[in-house]
Parts: sequence; C-alpha cells; structure tokens
Amino acid sequence: MMRPNGLARAAVRFKPASFAGTFLALLMSALIVAACGILLETGLRASVPAERYAKVPVVAAADQYVRVVTGSGEDREEEAVPLPDRARVDAGLAAKAATAPGAATAVADFTFPVRTADPAPGSRELPVPGGALTAHGWGSHAFTGTALTTGSAPHDGEVVLDAGTARAAKAAVGDTVTLRTAAGRRDFRVAGVAEAGPGDTPLNTGAGGALAWFADTQAPALAGHPGRADAIAVLAKPGTRAEALAGSVRTALAGSGADVHLGDDRGAVEDPGLGYAKKTLFGIGGSFGGIATIVAIFAAAGTVALSVSQRAREFALLRAVGATPRQIRRAVASEALLVAPLAGIAGCLPGIGLAHWWFGQLQDRGAIPEAVRVHVSWIPLLVAVTTGLLTALAAGWAAGRRPARTKPGQALTEASVERLRPGVVRTVLGVAALVGGAILTGVSANSAGDDAAGASLGVVMCFMLAVALLGPLVARVCAGLFGLPLRGAGPAGELAAANSRTNARRLASAITPIVLAMAFASTLVFMHTSESHIADKQLRAGLTADHVVTDPAGIPVDAAARAARAPGVEAAVGVLSTQVLVPVGSGEFAALQGAAVQGVSGSGADLAKVQDLDVREGSLDRLGADRIAIDTTLATSAGVGVGDPLPLHLPDGTKASPEVVAVYGRGLGLATVTMDRASLAGHVTSGFDSTLLVRGGSEESLAALGEVTDASGYATGRSLDAELGVWSNNTMAAVLGGFAAVAAVNTLVMTVLDRRRELGTLRLVGSTRRQVLQMLHWEGLLVSAVGVTLGTAIAAATLIPMIRGLTGDGPYVPPLLYGSFVAAAVALVLLAVTLPARAALRRWS
Repeated sequence: MMRPNGLARAAVRFKPASFAGTFLALLMSALIVAACGILLETGLRASVPAERYAKVPVVAAADQYVRVVTGSGEDREEEAVPLPDRARVDAGLAAKAATAPGAATAVADFTFPVRTADPAPGSRELPVPGGALTAHGWGSHAFTGTALTTGSAPHDGEVVLDAGTARAAKAAVGDTVTLRTAAGRRDFRVAGVAEAGPGDTPLNTGAGGALAWFADTQAPALAGHPGRADAIAVLAKPGTRAEALAGSVRTALAGSGADVHLGDDRGAVEDPGLGYAKKTLFGIGGSFGGIATIVAIFAAAGTVALSVSQRAREFALLRAVGATPRQIRRAVASEALLVAPLAGIAGCLPGIGLAHWWFGQLQDRGAIPEAVRVHVSWIPLLVAVTTGLLTALAAGWAAGRRPARTKPGQALTEASVERLRPGVVRTVLGVAALVGGAILTGVSANSAGDDAAGASLGVVMCFMLAVALLGPLVARVCAGLFGLPLRGAGPAGELAAANSRTNARRLASAITPIVLAMAFASTLVFMHTSESHIADKQLRAGLTADHVVTDPAGIPVDAAARAARAPGVEAAVGVLSTQVLVPVGSGEFAALQGAAVQGVSGSGADLAKVQDLDVREGSLDRLGADRIAIDTTLATSAGVGVGDPLPLHLPDGTKASPEVVAVYGRGLGLATVTMDRASLAGHVTSGFDSTLLVRGGSEESLAALGEVTDASGYATGRSLDAELGVWSNNTMAAVLGGFAAVAAVNTLVMTVLDRRRELGTLRLVGSTRRQVLQMLHWEGLLVSAVGVTLGTAIAAATLIPMIRGLTGDGPYVPPLLYGSFVAAAVALVLLAVTLPARAALRRWS
C-alpha cells in the first residue's frame, strides 16, 4: 500500500533541485509578507511617549485629523486624514478646564519659532546658530520643570532667555534684545534667565536649541494665532487619578471641539507628525504590502506549479501502477506541508530584518518620529507562514488535478506530450483580466489626479493576472513571433525556436517572473522620474525672478518690503509654502487630496513679475482675500473652474471656500494652489516665509535677508531635495523587482536542471557542449526579449494614462536607466541558464 507521506518524503529526497526552488520561492514570499505585515502593524499601533507633557496627566487639544465619511448604514466608512499643520484650540478653554473637579490648574500651552534680528541701538545681539529660537509661553514652566535662575517671570514686552543663550550673548536682566516674530520685529526687555527643564526641549519648529519664554497674554499674538493655544495642559490635585480627571475635563469642555487625551495619546498631541507616520506606514504595509503579497503569491504559485508539473511523468507512472486520485492529491498536499511551513519560518527572520531596515531608513529621512519603535508580534509572522502554505496547497492542487484525474491507461501517454490547449476556466479568467485591464486603461486615460493613479494600479494588476493565466498561449504566440529571427541563427537557434514552440508551458513559467520584475520596477521608478522631470521643467520655466532668497530658519515677514526698497528692485514677493486639503470625488469615492499651496505677498501683478504660472483661464489680477488660483489638474479633479468656489481645509483644518479666479498649468513645479499670504499665515505654525522672489536689484543688496541665488540655482536645489522622495518608490521597486528577479532565476534554474536528460540526449546524438550552450543562450535571449517586451508594454499601458492624468504630460523614461533594466534582465536570464547547464553537462563531457 502506497503512503502519501512516504511518497512526499521520497519526492523531496530524490528531486532536491525541484524542491529547493520551491523552498526558495516560498521563503521569499514569506519574507515580503512578513516585512510588510510588520510595518502595517507598526503603523496601526504606533505611538510616541509624552515628553513635554510627561508630568501632565490630562491634555486637551484639537483633533489633528479631518474625517471623511462615505456611505451610510452598514456601508458607512470613515477615513481620518492627518492635517498638514497643527490645529489649535481656544486659549480661553484653560479657564474652563481649571474648574473641572480634581483639576489643580490648567495652562494654555504655546510653541512657536522666533528669530534673532539686527540689534537696535542699545540692544544685545543674540549669537544663536541659524538665528532661530523655540519660544513658549511662560506658564508652561509649571509642568516642564523650567526654573528661573535670575530675574522674574515675563510680562508683556519682556522675555526670559535660557541660560546658554543668555551666557553666549552676555545678556543680563534689564538688557534689551531684538527678535523677529510672526507679529513683526520687536525689542524685548530681558526679564529673567532660566534653566530649561526636561519638558522644554526644542520641538518641531525648525528652530535650533535656543529657547525663549514670553508672557502667556502676549504669546498667542507673537505666534501669529491670537486667542489660540496649541493645547491645554491640565494638572491634577493630589490624589486625583488621571482617568477621573479626564472624565471631568471632558464634561467641562463639552461642545468646545477639544479632545481630551491621557496616557500615550499625550505624545501624539505634542508630535502631530505621528499622524503622517501612521499614514506612511499604512501605505507601505497596507497598499504596497497588498500588491507585494499578490506578486509574491503569483511567483510562488508559479514555482510550485512548475515543480508539480515537472513530475507529471512520475504521477502518471503512479497512476499506471494503481495509485488512486486521492493518493496523488494527498501526496501533493503532503509535499506542501513538508516544504511550505519550513520555508515560511525561514523567511520570517530576514523579513523582520527587512522591516527594521526599512523603518530605520524612513526615520533617518524624517518620515517617522524618532520615538516610534518597530512593533513585531506573532500576527504578521503567522500570516506570512499561512499565506505560503495556502499558496503551496492551492498551486499544488491546481497543477496536480489533471494527472490525478487521468485514467491509468492514458496517464503515461498524456505525460509525454505537452497539452496544447489550456483549461477553459483558466482561459476565461485570463481573457476577463485582459479585458478588465483594457477598460481600466481607458478609465485612467479619462481621469485626472489621484483617480488616474488609482485606476492605473488596477491596470498593472489586471494585465499581470492575464499574463499569469494566459501564459502558455502568450508564450506560444511570442515564441512564434520572436522565434522567426532565430531560424537564421544556425542550428542552435533553430533548435531553440523549436523547443520554445513545443514547450510553451515551460517557456511561460520562465517568462512570467521577468514580466513581473519589468512591469513593476518600470512603473514605480518611471512614475517618479516622470513627475520629477515635469516638475523640474515647470519650475525652471515658471520661475522668472532674478534672485531667490532662502533661509533654513525662514524669511522674516517684512523681508519683501525691505527688498522692495533696495536699489533697482522692480518687485519682491514673499512666498509661504505649506499644504491644504481639497475634497475630490463624491459619494463612495469622496476623498481628501493634499495640495501644495503658496501664500504670496503683494498683488497678482507683482507675482506675475517673478513667476510665470502659465495661466490658462481667468487672471491673477483678482488674487486676494477669499480668491485663489489653482492648477488645471486640481481643477479637473475637484470639478471646478473660474468663478466657482473651491471647498478646502487650510493647514490647521479650518474650512474655507475661496473663489477660483484663475487656472494655470505649472502647478506641479510651483504650487498646486496660489493664494493671498494673509489668508494663510494665521493657520500655520511658522509665520515666516519659505522663500523671497525678487525681480531686479543686485545680489549684494539682498544678502542681509538670507542666502541669495538665481532661479537656475534654486531650481537645481529644489530638484536635489525632490530626489529624497524618489527613495521610497525606488525601494518599493527594488523589493518587488528584486523578488521577481529571484523568482525568475529560481524558475530558470529549476527548468534547466529538469532538462538534464534532454541535454544529455543532445550530447549523445553528436551535439557539442558549445552547441548545447548556444541553444540554451538563444532560449534565454528569447525568454528575456519576451519578458522585457511584455513588461514594458504593461508599464506603458499603466504609466501613459496615469502621468497624463497627474501632470497633463507624457511619462519621462531616462534611456540609460531603462537600458540598465533591460541589461539586468538579459544578464540574469543568461546567468541563470548558463551556470546550471554547465553543471548538468559535466557528466557528459
């Protein structure tokens, strides 16, 4: 009696190459799934410990998200979109919170940047690196541990300096210092010097390590947010538990719009960047992880199916000697149970390593707060192992279904000849995927913005599914077309063409991973090269200013007025850069789209002298309060035009509906939204400008305002900064493309090793070793040519409509970069064919 487990163990023992390939494919699959799962779980669980509010049991703050609700009833869904900047609360809520039972006191907290300025006569100069200080309201000393060493608490018009800054400036109580704030340039009397406590470290304000404290009554105005506070810190009376205090504060502030936080939630209040970190990790672990998992399943399933199909002759022999269909199926399942769990477990360890590396790179680039840690639990690891096991079982069952059902008398006959026609179900599904890809290509071509990007993702997935399902048919057609040139390449080329035509399934299994690698790597990499190229082109064409002034700490608010007074200056425009959120779509497809915005000082006529936005409709002359100009792609996405109101959320979440007065074409390079600076300034943390654009004048006359460069130099610097964003797409391309490349090499090695008998027969009938290798090289070139062509076609069908929808222009593919992809594909295929072939031919030398 034949035992399925015994058959499985024997198969593993006597077919080690086939099972080694299966093991490697499942290991790589588990690696990808585990790494993405760990990042997804980290995003869901991410938190930062409270530092500034470590001694504050309860913190009240505004919601730092905009909620987008779609559907209703059971279909109701809510998406939380993090705000571009901090949302603030009414500073007067501190008085209400202080009346809550159990509250000892409540402090309105403020954090904002200030800058040093040229000292007025009789003032002390503050030698602060970069000229930037982090400012707080003095009331925060009650919970940060900051304490005066000399002097007294500040009143209006006064400031307390940290000990290091005061020592460097040789400033003492009673001296005067000059500072630039969002309210302008002012002189302040030094009321005291303080030693900063552990909760008063500089926060995310772009400032350095210098600190300053102002009177709580004056701090909101100096910050540019009169009457608004970052948060309300509520201190408890002795013996009051945080949970009880939170409940009473929640009651006291009911209807105010403030959320009450305690525990780890306090850390999120002081570091709003956590929201974007969660979004980033969810995007990698969820969106990209889903795609990567599907690709991993495709590749692993193909390898498992190849392994099973390579043993069709063995299964046929077993059927001929009396094995039942149930025994064949159990043998295939037992093989999966022997290999898949071990491969999954082996893949989890490097998966954990990849997740840690990826997370660390994101932290180094500032996308994730330093205090966030990777969370590794058993859940993503179990999912990775289970996914590999189910993939192996499903692929093995599908590949072994036919030999298991074949009648014993027909088994050996059918195993010796490749089946010409694929299954009906597989063909129908493949054609459906092909049609779906074509339909989505049309949808993407007629969409704009994020809609085009979303539809394009479906394009690449549908076409990849079609290639996987229709692989043998596609391979047979491509072998006929691409094999024509091989007939003129001598006997080795003719034999390679004949082999490819008669073994279409084997050819398909080798082509599919190459198509995967080429399609996904090209789509991800060239999407970003296209956006960067078009943005750089628009920036260089649109920036007409003679001089661009920048400063890492920000440009003072009055810099534009000062520059305008310089000799020869025709126009000077200050630019405050940030983001707004714009609702796009409707119904179930409603979403919030982030849009880069520039708040400009001066009139539309002044702006036209330093920027050429390529206005398509309307005019910039009416730009001002409640009147904005937008890029044409945003106008299409939001469905608005000149004269229409555009609902949007300002950086701090404030709702606005300004009128669109102009639509322009260079939004990707300059800014998607252009608006009056005064309408934007009160809704950002830093009231300082990002750049100053000047027409006319000389570099020397502007040097006191910051670093001066020309438009070309500024465009080059902006391009270098934009390259940092390329890293994420390139990493995704490397992960997916690398996995697919390994799968391709793995499949080719398995295929060549399975042909050892065929290669030996060729040697016995008189073929030289060189001729056999030439035949394999021609086959490898055929595989790489078909794979590169199909992968390029899928990438083109994805990129062309997507990039046109996002930018209005065609994709940009750097020839050398594309050539390196092609060269890598060809080199990998030839290497994967040559090395195992040389090893197989040694016994026939």
